Amino acid sequence: MTRPRIRVAAYVIRNLAVPELLVFDHVGMPEAGTQIPAGGVHPDEELEQAVLREVAEETGLLTAAVVRRLIVENKPHPHTRQPRRTTYFHLQAPATTPTTWNHTVHGDGADKGLTFTCRFSPLPLQHPLADNQDAWLTHINPPWPPPP
Repeated sequence: MTRPRIRVAAYVIRNLAVPELLVFDHVGMPEAGTQIPAGGVHPDEELEQAVLREVAEETGLLTAAVVRRLIVENKPHPHTRQPRRTTYFHLQAPATTPTTWNHTVHGDGADKGLTFTCRFSPLPLQHPLADNQDAWLTHINPPWPPPP
């Protein structure tokens, strides 16, 4: 049996009049869909370190803070079907963080050099995220969408 790729994903929340989620789109690649920061964990890297690194690499945001771990999802990659285990985190961004910006990805991942348009999107989201990344938003506190 193939060992799963260990990953992290970040629900970065900015609290204004309503909570907002940090999302991004690939410039020139609309087929990639809207996503949250996520990626692989380096050997000997703590999960909390990995999620902060992924947020910084993919969005340039250096001021997010980990609130807590939310859930671990075991789900194959949508295209390769390779196993992967993703730990989702709730992070907090300062209210003074800009609403939108472009960021060119750095680091050593496959997305290095790509440009992402980052933005905070009010919750609840109007459109689903790529690869069902919004599935665990109900686990943040307060949960989004709020219960009926």
